[in-house]
Amino acid sequence: MPETYSKTFHVRWGDMDFNAHMRNTAYLDVSGDVRMLFFDEHGFSMREFERLRVGPVILRDDLEYFRELRLLETMTVTLAVAARNESGSRFRLRNEFWNAQSKLAARVTSTGGWLDLDARKLRAAPEALVAVLELLPRTDDFESLK
Repeated sequence: MPETYSKTFHVRWGDMDFNAHMRNTAYLDVSGDVRMLFFDEHGFSMREFERLRVGPVILRDDLEYFRELRLLETMTVTLAVAARNESGSRFRLRNEFWNAQSKLAARVTSTGGWLDLDARKLRAAPEALVAVLELLPRTDDFESLK
């Protein structure tokens, strides 16, 4: 079984909203950072995506909130695959945000695909990229997309 991929951060001043907890768009920003850090660490830097003329595109984000995250609080963010199709052209990735007490604070589920940067439409992922996605654990509710 693939190892859990995670990164640890602190909630920053710019992540705060008027209610003194992490704002909704900050969750999306961190989710994108964790995804791109994973790809970069596995041979798919921004330069490699540019060279291959393919890039990830998010079509939908779903956010669920369970606990507040506050200024300077430590959070650990995990990444897993919740769904994908056989060609790898479409996927659903899930980030979970855990507070310092190892309690689930939030979940971001992002549905997307691989954009052909020239044709500007979804395409099958290169085989090496599909193999990298296989390094991520699957969520308990993983499903195959058609």
